[in-house]
Amino acid sequence: MSLDEMSPDELCINTIRTLSIDMIHQANSGHPGAPLGCAAVAYALWTRFLTHNPSDPAWPDRDRFVLSAGHASSLLYSLLHLCGYDLPLEEIRNFRQLGSMTPGHPEVRCAPGVEVTTGPLGQGLGNAFGMALAERHLAARYNRPGHEIVNHYTYVLASDGDLMEGISHEVASLAGYLGLGKLIVLYDDNRISLEGPTSEWFTDDTAARFRAYGWHTCEVEEATNDVEAISAAIDEARNVEHKPSLVICHTHIGYGSPVQDSHVAHGKPLDAEQLGATKRALGWPEDEMFLVPERAVEHMRTAVEKGCQAQQKWEQAFGRYADEFAELADQWRTAWAGELPEGWDGDLPTWAPEDGPLATRKAAGATLEALRKSCPFLIGGAADLASSTGTLPEDKLSMQPEHFERQNIRFGVREHAMAAACSGIALHGGLRAYGSTFLVFSDYARPSLRLSGMMKVRTIYQFSHDSIGMGEDGPTHQPAENLVALRAIPNWTVIRPADANEAREAWRVAMLNADGPTAIICSRQNLPVLDREQYPPAESLHKGAYVLSDPADGKPDIILMATGSELSRAIEAAGRLTQKGIGVRVVNFPSWELFEAQPEEYRRSVLPPNVRKRLAIEAGSPMGWHKYVGDEGDVIGLNRFGASGPGGEVFDKLGFSVDDVVQRALAIIGREG
Repeated sequence: MSLDEMSPDELCINTIRTLSIDMIHQANSGHPGAPLGCAAVAYALWTRFLTHNPSDPAWPDRDRFVLSAGHASSLLYSLLHLCGYDLPLEEIRNFRQLGSMTPGHPEVRCAPGVEVTTGPLGQGLGNAFGMALAERHLAARYNRPGHEIVNHYTYVLASDGDLMEGISHEVASLAGYLGLGKLIVLYDDNRISLEGPTSEWFTDDTAARFRAYGWHTCEVEEATNDVEAISAAIDEARNVEHKPSLVICHTHIGYGSPVQDSHVAHGKPLDAEQLGATKRALGWPEDEMFLVPERAVEHMRTAVEKGCQAQQKWEQAFGRYADEFAELADQWRTAWAGELPEGWDGDLPTWAPEDGPLATRKAAGATLEALRKSCPFLIGGAADLASSTGTLPEDKLSMQPEHFERQNIRFGVREHAMAAACSGIALHGGLRAYGSTFLVFSDYARPSLRLSGMMKVRTIYQFSHDSIGMGEDGPTHQPAENLVALRAIPNWTVIRPADANEAREAWRVAMLNADGPTAIICSRQNLPVLDREQYPPAESLHKGAYVLSDPADGKPDIILMATGSELSRAIEAAGRLTQKGIGVRVVNFPSWELFEAQPEEYRRSVLPPNVRKRLAIEAGSPMGWHKYVGDEGDVIGLNRFGASGPGGEVFDKLGFSVDDVVQRALAIIGREG
């Protein structure tokens, strides 16, 4: 069959296939199996159902498409190019090359139309859940009778690996409970993964599993080429209003190639002989690379006109909405612009020393409560720990299947799903998302936290129970390495406030942070409220580190640096050292990242190079502190796991008593106690 004899559907599907395998062959790197096998599934979705505008990829009410099977990136790039996105053929040719718009796995902000950075399996599914949740929340908050300005679907293309990863269970369970009917997952069930046939290790009844979660399921027995059957299944899913849908698409990995239905097709480029054989099987000219027939372009680029018409219709509807609901429309515009409303921080709480000691988790929670009222676009919740982390709203109301307008989300004991969902909510647009759990359980969410840093999403995390100071629950719940592990993730801002007012300022920093995620690390135990008439204002936290106190002559012999609850111990130790005639500077050091962002002149003023005797105190791993203490300094840190017992006693037992600080400081400056 010649190209001219192919139907429009067949021609377009084979164009997607051959563009994809040509990319991979030229790069000598990539995954040809999925694009060959599920090109028809993607084609049916993108040409018959997906509402999108290649001329304006950021249009708010577009459908979202998430390629959770990110290894099939060449498939997505082919679709974007053919549909008319600003992704020229030259970038298709530069697949997986340094600096191209077509990296090995899809990355946000590289190519227009890529909604999410995917690759680690299951992550895209979690992000898509967050996007679908955002759509339902925005619809409940803004839609009014006769004015539906939020109404779109979230589609996911997922693989066997996505559904094997544990995050898929967390996501599917919560999505099923919430009844997210506009979440549709197309499952490329080719029964092959990297090591071979999945029958040797993955024999779940997937449909039954998802039905047990409360999902609608349907199957397409032959989805490799049957566009009509695929379309019928998607149409069926779209008509199920109160359940998310799993459309199981049985495909042949590496379709048409000599390695069809083999694990070899998954992640190994086709060689020249295999490439030619595949093109022959598809009725394609063997000797042409990156062939894009004009007829295929004409057919697929109708997406541009359709998208412009759909967006224009929406903008007209929004104009009518704004005429009738001006206040809501203004709120919408502010939120979608990523801006903060006027006076957003005008009612944040403050505390005085006479109010008594207060855990920073409670102060941060009180700040969050005020922010929920002034910033209605701020939504989120905790992984079943809201009452412990301080994030439970005063009204104790949370999102339910009939109440998506509420701001609090009960994620259940699902840290990984929570973090992936928060990224999806942020990437959706129109909302800011926060999550919360114990600091030690950030490990359960780490893959999602890492990707949030990579995508620079503006998510916020309130992690509580920050140290051995949490006490009796013991080392299983006492973080040792978790703080430095968060600091190690690029693009994150990690803040460990020392008192209630700094907890408030940490939230202020987080809301203003436009460059990535923020972690606010909070204590379980009560901490004294610093007297800001004696010390610099709490707003000094915005600089990351600041001089809390200095010797009378301004000439310190040693600098004590501390974060969080350890600051009060540093202050007391400084008092004792002063009585011994030693000049002590105390530096409060809540955030390395904020400090490093300051001008060099400021950093040198806080840590003068000529004062080389330094001691850092933090109840966590000492890794990283040596950058600040230098060759002549030291760190009182935690090189072991904690212990079960009252928090104060554990601190003293493990070397964080005031006496320990004093003795270590004396040793640094060569004095005996």
